[in-house]
Amino acid sequence: MSAPPDLDLLVLGDCNPDLVLVDAQLVPEFGQAERLIERAELTIGGSGAIMACGAARLGLKTALAAVIGDDLFGHFMAESLREREVETPGVVVEPTLQTGVTVILARPDDRAILTFPGAIEALRSELVDPELLARARHVHVSAFFLQRSLAPGLGELLASVQARGGSTSLDPNWDPSGEWDGGLRDVLGEVDVLLPNAVEVCAIAGCEEPVEAAKRLADAGPLVVVKMGGDGALAVRAGEEPVVARAPNVPAGVDAVGAGDSFDAGFLAGRLSGSTVGEALALACACGTLSMRAAGGTGGQATRAEAEALARSARAGAEASSAPAPHSR
Repeated sequence: MSAPPDLDLLVLGDCNPDLVLVDAQLVPEFGQAERLIERAELTIGGSGAIMACGAARLGLKTALAAVIGDDLFGHFMAESLREREVETPGVVVEPTLQTGVTVILARPDDRAILTFPGAIEALRSELVDPELLARARHVHVSAFFLQRSLAPGLGELLASVQARGGSTSLDPNWDPSGEWDGGLRDVLGEVDVLLPNAVEVCAIAGCEEPVEAAKRLADAGPLVVVKMGGDGALAVRAGEEPVVARAPNVPAGVDAVGAGDSFDAGFLAGRLSGSTVGEALALACACGTLSMRAAGGTGGQATRAEAEALARSARAGAEASSAPAPHSR
């Protein structure tokens, strides 16, 4: 008889540094023009690595399965993950490959993202250690559209997790190819929670309205949780009314790099601890909001106590604003 799972979360994902360049008027110029900017930071990057760090920060026992190169960026990522208490036995070092890297041009209102995939594309289902997989209560797939080698065997891998009583989730992230499929629809039946943002859910479903897009994808089986930025988030299950959570009302953050990944960590932390969908949405919105208080994807990530406090405050504020006004005397 196999041992019960002792790992809350296993993330299958991208593991690369982010070079974040920040300036309020960040517009690069060609023609060998040089511009000075406000700030530059090399931070933990990759949707999977950021999400794993956020989950560990929230108290989940978390591991990452990924591929890195035997190079400076790979060593930086492995050491940084361990410092944040993410287990790394599933991180495969491939000496023939370069670790991927993302350059983020960040302004307060928007950002541009340039990614060299490198080893990001090399993770395959057969590289995921079966013993590590068996240890996990929940398996999350990040950056689906970047992990082209993982897609062919992913459905079978996720089905095996569900067959032994585990749960699964997937964040598609942006599709650089513009096709918005890449085998995603083939695996939706093995995904318990799908976590796109508003732009992604519309592109995947071929629909202009996020709620309708979420309903279409929910018909394939998953609970569809849509990140709406400053408008909060919503969750849709097939045949049910959407559940909605408002974003906390706090001062503007430093940048939004990795906020969606911290949101994912918060939602799964809530659900894995028995929270309702509405409670998990509120916790997720708090985690995404708090992550923006520092540059990069991991510097501002919340503890469970911090996230729960902000979630309670946001829910109380929402209830107060929707309550009828008191009668005047």
